[in-house]
Amino acid sequence: MASETVRLDTWLWAARFFKTRAQAAAAIDGGKVDVNGARAKRAKPVASGDELRIRKSPFEYRVTVRGLAEQRGPPRVAAALYEEAPEGKRLRERLAEQLRLAPSLRYQGKGRPTKKDRREIEKLRGG
Repeated sequence: MASETVRLDTWLWAARFFKTRAQAAAAIDGGKVDVNGARAKRAKPVASGDELRIRKSPFEYRVTVRGLAEQRGPPRVAAALYEEAPEGKRLRERLAEQLRLAPSLRYQGKGRPTKKDRREIEKLRGG
């Protein structure tokens, strides 16, 4: 654990929302992360109790900061740094299930599709 505040990009990386700090910074710069309902900059200090909204396509995480860390640790330690809102978790799990069950429009056979296969693929795509 660290001091009373940590940079937002460092915390997102330490909490394992992003694989690198550069990815976390890019998401923050792109407006994909809100702190307490407002758009934040990467050096914004994060403290315990802050509400974060993190949008990682196609999912959205709504979390409350419970702990601070400046270094990335094991997943179990990272999971203890935040608490996810139950309704946000439910929505995210429902979306994941829908995406898993959605039919794939990709060719499932081996090699290059035949002319007949290509026509079926185009028909599925609405073309």
